[in-house]
Amino acid sequence: MSSNNLDMLYRRVIMDHYKKPRNRGVLEESNLTINMNNPTCGDRIQLTMKVEDGIVTDVKYEGEGCSISMSSASMMTQAIKGKKAEDALRLAEIFSKMMQGKEYDDDLDLGDIEALQGVSKFPARIKCATLAWKAMEKGLSQEK
Repeated sequence: MSSNNLDMLYRRVIMDHYKKPRNRGVLEESNLTINMNNPTCGDRIQLTMKVEDGIVTDVKYEGEGCSISMSSASMMTQAIKGKKAEDALRLAEIFSKMMQGKEYDDDLDLGDIEALQGVSKFPARIKCATLAWKAMEKGLSQEK
């Protein structure tokens, strides 16, 4: 697949998550609530998670922001739901490396998250893509 076609595919995946977000809303029975914002662009997120016995059993987000920020939150919630907290944190580490343009463990299937890979070419947008992930890391570190 040509680079141009791949970019178009990635844009479609990002816009699909933006227009039809997964796990959007507030989780009523959460045991973790994390509020974060990106003061440079105004993106904000509230992440609600339910963690039981070290497993993220459910997660939702609310917020306002650009398509990259909100799409990333949608993708992140899909990726971590049902995972052990340590695996969710490992995924966040891999995502961070991907955003920095560093090598990461590509044995792991990132699914839709891979569509955000191109954001690393735009340093001003990296904070948009990582906002939800930082909120998740903060919440899971509080949970410990």
